Amino acid sequence: MFLLNRNTLHRLPLDPSDAETLGVAGADTVERFLSHRDNHLMTPLHALPALASELGLGAIHIKDESFRLGLGSFKALGGAYAVLRLVLEEAGSRLGRPVDMADLDQPDVRAVTAAMTFACATDGNHGRSVAQGAQLVGARAAIFVHAGVSEERIAAIARYGAEMIRVAGNYDDSVRQAAQVSAEKGWTVVSDTSWPGYERIPGLVMQGYTAIMREALRQHPRTPTHVFVQAGVGGIAAALAGHLAIVLGDARPTFIVVEPARAACLFAAAQVGHPVKVAHGQPTVMAMLECYEASPVAWRVLARAADAFMTVDEDDAVAVMRRLARPAAGDPVIVAGESGGVGLAGLIRAVADNRAELQLDGKSRVLVINTEGATDPHRYAELVGISPANVLAGKRTAEATA
Repeated sequence: MFLLNRNTLHRLPLDPSDAETLGVAGADTVERFLSHRDNHLMTPLHALPALASELGLGAIHIKDESFRLGLGSFKALGGAYAVLRLVLEEAGSRLGRPVDMADLDQPDVRAVTAAMTFACATDGNHGRSVAQGAQLVGARAAIFVHAGVSEERIAAIARYGAEMIRVAGNYDDSVRQAAQVSAEKGWTVVSDTSWPGYERIPGLVMQGYTAIMREALRQHPRTPTHVFVQAGVGGIAAALAGHLAIVLGDARPTFIVVEPARAACLFAAAQVGHPVKVAHGQPTVMAMLECYEASPVAWRVLARAADAFMTVDEDDAVAVMRRLARPAAGDPVIVAGESGGVGLAGLIRAVADNRAELQLDGKSRVLVINTEGATDPHRYAELVGISPANVLAGKRTAEATA
């Protein structure tokens, strides 16, 4: 399915609160916080010349978030960042003085954070980020996981000392349960989706993601003409589209939101002009994107800053995983999880079906994001036919002999 954005808000300025969250000053704050993280490195931007030639495009670049902060996913930028911001604010309020990242190891600050518990619902990656953030500051984490979250992903979260709470149903059910239990226990919910009266913290999560686009614009040899980004509730898509709208204005690239056909809540919102809950049918292989209701804050941004919405099928996502693991000569080997290459899958589908509408041609310079590596290695091996460790070993061998 494909739909150009016909919303009356399309290309209008962002809501002032969203512009403040996703603008230059917010991105500066994210960079300052990241500079204090021991394992922070800019993630790589790879060219895919062979695929670009095959598709008749000028260039394709992929920003590889599988290296982000040791968590293997772009989510490392969101949940942990929001936890750190909230801890510093609470400590500053309680202690009556400004508290910054350099103060996190001070005993009085640690005493404040030790009494705090951060909770969230997750498909896997967001929960790891929240749990990691809580561990970094000495707080507790309570992570709600629904029935579809694999044991491997649950174990990856639990390694950060989080309390794991299982919920019957799907992701949306776990979001509701996390909010209810947290209200009863006085925990702070760090959600990547919003609801009426709960917008600031999801905004902080989205603000963390602006680092991806800021880095990509610095790394890119020329400003992209098109950007394809996958979406669950819409947080990363909104963060990147919103940041582009602010820093590039009318010169920004065409921005396309890509979703699983089985969980296309933003596509549904684009059809009717507001967020709606879509039916929960057969699960999608794109597990990190299996969300059935868009975040209102994300939709508010995307109604203005996205240019098109589209869906991809199950086979599209798996084919991209395999293509990136075994690329044509000249393209790098990239490990992309089930949801990681969905933006690229959207590009390939769009070239086949929507080339004219999106003006994709030999002059197009396309940016896509690999949002996750093999965060569930066993599932990756099942779908690709080779373990991620063997993919990476082959990559290292090829690089050594090049």
